[in-house]
Amino acid sequence: MLQETTNAPTGAGNNAAALQQMGFADMLQHMDAVGYVVLATLVIMSAMSIYWIVYNIIKNIRLRGSSDRVIATFWETPNAQDAIRHMEEQPGSEPFSKVALDAAQAAAHHQRHEGSRLVESLNRSEFVDRALRQAVTRESLKLENGLTVLATVGATAPFVGLLGTVWGIYRALIRIGASGQADIGAVAGPVGEALIMTAIGLGVAIPAVLGYNFFVRLNRGTNNKLDTFAHDLHDFFATGSRVGDVAPPAAKA
Repeated sequence: MLQETTNAPTGAGNNAAALQQMGFADMLQHMDAVGYVVLATLVIMSAMSIYWIVYNIIKNIRLRGSSDRVIATFWETPNAQDAIRHMEEQPGSEPFSKVALDAAQAAAHHQRHEGSRLVESLNRSEFVDRALRQAVTRESLKLENGLTVLATVGATAPFVGLLGTVWGIYRALIRIGASGQADIGAVAGPVGEALIMTAIGLGVAIPAVLGYNFFVRLNRGTNNKLDTFAHDLHDFFATGSRVGDVAPPAAKA
């Protein structure tokens, strides 16, 4: 009985020591080259994910503040040439002004070549429509900057973390087998360290997935607004008036 009483605190002490060895710092001390490569990969993925999340947040905040203003400025300016000049003053990252400028340039180019084979092959409406389609496609692609990275990180980071966990458990089992000890004190520490990699992988993937879904939804709304604006621009530059306008701008580009 005395021997059992003496061993109980010793076992408890071993368990406490094993729990203390399950931390991140202890994991770093026992990792090999493969573990460091996996951890470095997750860190790089996390940095890329954070960068593109912040980038897209700033971009969408600016876009929400400027899109309605740019559209209203174009339609509320009485003279089409003044409206085009306002579009030229917008930042290069503003998509709605770039779509309007492409439509205006296409209409002006078509008008300058009246009587040529260009005008014979494509009428004004078709020429403006082609330019608008290209502009909307280009600006829509710009809105997707970074989304591929977020999707890739969200899909692969858990598996990268799982690779680190599997490799860590494999090494832990080898160490346990070499030591000849299979109690909780010998198993908990190495296995717990390995499981930290899975947690890191999930911590990297979850923000990337949430960010991707959030920005895809925002871009869907922006693309719908771009399409609506492009249709109105087509009506204006092809016919000289916007559908539904009572008093259209005075001059046609």
